[in-house]
Amino acid sequence: MSFDVPEHLHYLESHEWIDPETGRVGISDFAQDELGDVVFVELPGVGDDVDAGGEFGVVESIKAVSDIYAPVSGEVTAVNDDLADDPELVNDDPFGDGWLVELDFDDADLDDTLDADEYEEQIA
Repeated sequence: MSFDVPEHLHYLESHEWIDPETGRVGISDFAQDELGDVVFVELPGVGDDVDAGGEFGVVESIKAVSDIYAPVSGEVTAVNDDLADDPELVNDDPFGDGWLVELDFDDADLDDTLDADEYEEQIA
């Protein structure tokens, strides 16, 4: 099976992604497929601080409850409130309408993430 892995994003081995331009964070196409139908998403609030590699939320699906890890350290500047009423957006559009949070972060933190090729090797 082939999964969408946008080239411009950075990834964690735990299947989160971050857009270095916007600070937007979500879970990968691979992760949403593994989880199955997402039924609930718990996210931090605007103004909360997150630590790179630290747990910052939870995604609950019909199969499992999974922690979400921050790809970088930073401050939450936006939360996708649409997920409260429509958590399946994570499945339907993991790189678009299914985003989780936006972070204000230091670009140097991206050094500890995977590029698209490295992430594709991991999920192959």
